Amino acid sequence: MSAEGVERQARSFLSNEVPQIQAHGGNFEVREVDESAGTATVAIGGACSGCGIAPMTMKAIERRLPEEVDALEDVEVVRAGGPQAAVMPSKTDEMEEMDEYENYSPPF
Repeated sequence: MSAEGVERQARSFLSNEVPQIQAHGGNFEVREVDESAGTATVAIGGACSGCGIAPMTMKAIERRLPEEVDALEDVEVVRAGGPQAAVMPSKTDEMEEMDEYENYSPPF
């Protein structure tokens, strides 16, 4: 499968299976796909960083996307920069370190 096909599958999964990103004022972008390495980078931004479950969403995407897109083995989720930047990155940094989020499995 081409990198474009992998990107299209990843976007489709995120749109259909993680609709709360867009429903809550956030956004995502599949930034990079390395087909030969089986890796992808997804950026989330907008209201995502102000959301209390943003770190859980990030971890869930990292875990679920490779399960759903056969060509992917590893996914990294990062915060968007520029005009798509997250609104409260320091808050999200703090939340990522909280033990409560370590083993949380959201319903998607």
